[in-house]
Amino acid sequence: MTTRNFNSEEKAKLKQLISESSTVMTEIETLSEGLNDTVKHIAEELEIKPGLLKRAIKMAQKRDFDRVRDDLEVIESILNSTDNLRHEDE
Repeated sequence: MTTRNFNSEEKAKLKQLISESSTVMTEIETLSEGLNDTVKHIAEELEIKPGLLKRAIKMAQKRDFDRVRDDLEVIESILNSTDNLRHEDE
């Protein structure tokens, strides 16, 4: 493996990038933990699975409900065509 030697300007850029990125990643982790706690609390309060609530949040953020619905329609067709679609009342 070849070792690369960085000049002083490159080293300074790398140090700054690593320092700032580490701070940002810590902030993201903290915010994610807070969001997870909030989702869990609201899900329990509304008697909704936390995973479903998280999916709804992600779909709203990405604005991809139509794509998800289209995907689910294809999946439903596949399961129905292969006699693998079971309804709760069966």
